[in-house]
Amino acid sequence: MQTTFTPEQLRDPGTARANQILRACVHCGFCTATCPTYQVLGDELDSPRGRIYLIKDMLENDRVPDAATVKHIDRCLSCLACMTTCPSGVHYMHLVDHARAYIEQKYKRPLMDRILRWTLSQIIPYPMRFRLALLAAKIASPFAPLVPDVRLRAMLAMAPKRIPPVSRNDDPQTHVARAPRRMRVALMTGCAQKALNTDINDATIRLLTRLGCDVVIPRGMGCCGALTHHMGREADAHASAAANIRAWVAEMDGGGLDAIVINTSGCGTTVKDYGHMFRNDPLAADAARVSAIARDVSEVLVRLDMEPEADKGLTVAYHAACSLQHGQQIKDHPKTLLKRAGFRVVEPADSHLCCGSAGTYNLMQPEISGQLKARKVQTLEAKSPDVIAAGNIGCMMQIGSGTQIPIVHTVELLDWATGGPVPPALINPDKRVPKLPEIPRLR
Repeated sequence: MQTTFTPEQLRDPGTARANQILRACVHCGFCTATCPTYQVLGDELDSPRGRIYLIKDMLENDRVPDAATVKHIDRCLSCLACMTTCPSGVHYMHLVDHARAYIEQKYKRPLMDRILRWTLSQIIPYPMRFRLALLAAKIASPFAPLVPDVRLRAMLAMAPKRIPPVSRNDDPQTHVARAPRRMRVALMTGCAQKALNTDINDATIRLLTRLGCDVVIPRGMGCCGALTHHMGREADAHASAAANIRAWVAEMDGGGLDAIVINTSGCGTTVKDYGHMFRNDPLAADAARVSAIARDVSEVLVRLDMEPEADKGLTVAYHAACSLQHGQQIKDHPKTLLKRAGFRVVEPADSHLCCGSAGTYNLMQPEISGQLKARKVQTLEAKSPDVIAAGNIGCMMQIGSGTQIPIVHTVELLDWATGGPVPPALINPDKRVPKLPEIPRLR
C-alpha cells in the first residue's frame, strides 16, 4: 500500500511504525475470511482491510477522528485472526493499537462512553476494587432489566453467582518445588483472574511445583496493562507494565528466572510485546529481557515433559483463545498436554473465530459479542463434550455464561490428572456435571 506521510510525521515513532505496517498491506482481502466482525456484520469497514484504510486516512491527514471511524475501530476485537491469515505479514496488532491511542488523544467521546471506559480502567485492573464491583453488581443484578444502557446491563450480568475468597497463594512468596528442582519461574498472578477465579493460579502452582519448579510470586507485580492498552490509554498501560518489568527484573537479577509463566493468554500476548511497547523508553533493555523469557504456561509444561497418564474417560472440547492461537501462535501445546494427561480432545468447527470476550469487548460491544458467543457455544456443544477447556479467563467467563457444560482452565485438568484435586467447576451444582472418573492417586 502506498503511503504519503511527511518526513515530519515519520519522526513520531508510532507513525513510523504505522507506515511500515501500512506499506506491507497488498489489499488482498484474505483477512476478511477470518475476521469475526466481518462475518457477523458483513461490512467492509468492519474488516481488517477496511479498518486499515480508515486508519491510513486518519493518520496521514492528522485528522481528528470522526464518529464513524471510531465506531468501526471500536468494533475490532483485536482477536488477531487476520495476522494468522495474512500472507504479507501485516502486523495489524501494532497498527490498531496505535490507532486507538491516537483516538484516545484526539477524539472526545460522548459523556457516557467516557464514564464507562474510565470506570472499567479504574476497576478491572485492581483485584480488590474489582471484587467490590462484582459484589455491587451481584446485588444490583435483579434490577438489570430496568437499566436503559445495554452496556451497563452487560456489566451487571458479568457478576458471577459466587465470588471466591482471596487465595493467599497469590501473595508474594516462593512456592518450593516438590520434586528435584528443574526450573525457577515467576508466575504472573494477573488482576481480573484473581477476583473471578482463584482456582487457576492455585492449580498452576500445584502443577509446576509437582513437576520440579520453584514458583516465585514477585512483590510489586500487578496488571499486565492489556486492558488499558487496548483502550488506547497508553500512560495507564505503560505504568502497569513498568511495575511488572521492575518486579521481574529484580527476580532475574536476584535468584534468577528461567521463565515468566503466564496462564492468561491475553496477558501473555501483551507481556511478550513489552519489548515493542518500551522500545523508545529508558526501560527498553529490561522490557526486552522480560519479553524474551515470557511464556504461556503450556510452553513451560511441554518443556517439563509430563509423563503420559491413563485414560480418564472424559471428552474435552478445547477452545483455542484468540490471544493464544493468533497472538502467540501457540496452537498445539495445550491439546498435546491434555492428550498426554489421558483426555480425549475434540475441537469445534471454526475454532479460529473469537468467542466475543476480548477483554472489555463483551461489556462495550455486547450485541456483537453476544452473537459471537452464541456461535461459539453452538459449535462447542455440537461436539457433546463432558467439559470445555480454555487458556484464558475471559473466554471461560464468556463461554461459561452461555452453556451448562462445565468449563475449566487447561491447567486445572492437568493438575487433576497428575494428582491434584477435582476442578471445582466439575462439582458445581449449577452446571451439567459429567460422571467423574476415579481421582488419580497423589504422587
